[in-house]
Amino acid sequence: MNSYHTNGTCSKQILFDVTDDLKLTNVKFIGGCSGNLQAIAKLVEGKPIDEVVSLLSGIKCRGNTSCGDQLARALIGYKEKNGIK
Repeated sequence: MNSYHTNGTCSKQILFDVTDDLKLTNVKFIGGCSGNLQAIAKLVEGKPIDEVVSLLSGIKCRGNTSCGDQLARALIGYKEKNGIK
């Protein structure tokens, strides 16, 4: 399980797994708006991480970011850390 500490959002942390074929699974937001974040987690389940990044990058709420944008940043960091292009 991967962990990402968010910045500028009500949620404080995002937990997630990535499959061998680079699909997102087991997304869980810690803190924040429970219903909305459960919905995001369900909607991105099984999607390729590049698709999730494309869909959620740049969405703004407060603090010039959002929980969805933070998930995209977490996935970008995951790719960088693992040398994935």
